[in-house]
Amino acid sequence: MKPLVEAVDLAKVFDVSSPWLNRVLERRPRQRLHAVDGVSFGIERGRTLALVGESGCGKSTVARLLVGLYAPSRGYVRFDGEATSGAWDTARGRALRRRIQMIFQDPYASLNPRWVVSDIVAEPLREHGLVRERGELRDRVVGLLQQVGLAAADAAKYPHQFSGGQRQRISIARALATQPDFLVCDEPTSALDVSVQAQVLNIMKDLQRQRGLTYLFISHNLAVVRHVSDEVGVMYLGRLVELADKATLFASPRHPYTRMLLDAIPDIAMTGRSRTPVQGEVPNPLAPPSGCAFHPRCPHADERCRRERPALVEFKGIRVACHAVIEGRVAAAA
Repeated sequence: MKPLVEAVDLAKVFDVSSPWLNRVLERRPRQRLHAVDGVSFGIERGRTLALVGESGCGKSTVARLLVGLYAPSRGYVRFDGEATSGAWDTARGRALRRRIQMIFQDPYASLNPRWVVSDIVAEPLREHGLVRERGELRDRVVGLLQQVGLAAADAAKYPHQFSGGQRQRISIARALATQPDFLVCDEPTSALDVSVQAQVLNIMKDLQRQRGLTYLFISHNLAVVRHVSDEVGVMYLGRLVELADKATLFASPRHPYTRMLLDAIPDIAMTGRSRTPVQGEVPNPLAPPSGCAFHPRCPHADERCRRERPALVEFKGIRVACHAVIEGRVAAAA
């Protein structure tokens, strides 16, 4: 099946240099941060791709590239067969924005505290000219709130009158207002209690079934990823290191970094399986290691890993970027 959303060799470089005069006085060169470096994937209609990885690996930057909040330094995004590059500020871009929406991480920061809920949820409908009559607008807002488990009376309240989970439901209702095809969810449950997380995730799964939504779900919580995803992409220092369907990745992880992430999950069942804790620290992204960026923390690294950066290639039904896996130095996990 043809993907609804494709990222092709996406890269984003930020100039994080000191001011010009400081650089001259201190004789320091410009500094550039490669937040995303050559990421490619596709998401089929109605399915969920989850991106996981430690903080600072580039997950949220990928999300912002997909919705047009950042312009890529290299590569492009293709949505429903058309490249989005250069289209965001055009009439076609307005149509794209109706079909692509984003749910942000912090429900306390993403809602305007001076607006009542009805105005927050109605803003996309007004902005895109989808509803003009006041009565119809009110009915649409009430319908959206009810879809996410809130009451009609909540439309007259302000964000401060709601809990974190309820605020995130309001964010979901706002994102659904334009009847999008694709939702980018940037850690939408990380600021919520565990019980509330489950409620919000179940709402999102129900909405996906009802509307045929396609999700990019970003999280560092592997238990959440296991619940919501169809495919999982593991990122490390701006690059994808493993991409596989959920069942394969959790049952038989290949990349040493993926194994470290999975070993960090508490073994509640006490199966007695051997576990390898995550070793070392994430390298400085302004001065990444040569070759494979993971080699300083990898127990299987050799001279080739230190010298040559691995490409993401097809390997036994998955995509993986690891010399040790391809060469057979890492056995499949049991």
